[in-house]
Amino acid sequence: MSSTPSASGLLLVVSSPSGAGKTTLCRRLCAEFTRASFSVSYTTRPPRAGERDGVDYHFVDGERFSRMVEAGELAEWAEVHGHRYGTGMETVRQAIAGARDLVFDIDYQGGRQIRARFPDHAVMAFILPPSMRDLEARLRRRATDTAEAIERRLQHARHELNHYGEYDFLIVNDDLDRAYADLRAVYVAAHLWRPRMAPAAERLIGEGPKSP
Repeated sequence: MSSTPSASGLLLVVSSPSGAGKTTLCRRLCAEFTRASFSVSYTTRPPRAGERDGVDYHFVDGERFSRMVEAGELAEWAEVHGHRYGTGMETVRQAIAGARDLVFDIDYQGGRQIRARFPDHAVMAFILPPSMRDLEARLRRRATDTAEAIERRLQHARHELNHYGEYDFLIVNDDLDRAYADLRAVYVAAHLWRPRMAPAAERLIGEGPKSP
């Protein structure tokens, strides 16, 4: 399915504390809308079981990541939980120029940089867990982190939540289908935002009958 197209690519930044469901929601959106694709980040984090290079992340070492930063090859980057993550600048520029949409699964630091660099294209949504107790239970059910790592993630989650005011939309993920419907609505509405659709309206005015 495709959305109503607008003139250039949309950059949809989706952030949340770890375990709140942003990755699942992002991938579901990209599966429905053919125009949207998931932005694959570069990271210095080692792969987890089942993760594939170039699909889940571009896995690189610290030296290469530093070279990319110094060369200006990243549109955004941040250090999270002791590892660095970033988005390729050329990927973003090609998407905008080709009227393709990118969906970002990144934190507030990266989102802030995307908005600063591409203010006419960035829309930001923050996924909220229903409660901190629920978030803790989700992290423990994942069974991918030690108890100490889970506690660090919960502490970081409280820090991330303080930045909700930087986002355009807030979505509570207490039910996955309902949360997805909300994110879908944000994506569709973003394409219909007047500044993005104004060129289409102006073309229609130009095609109207000429005054005698």
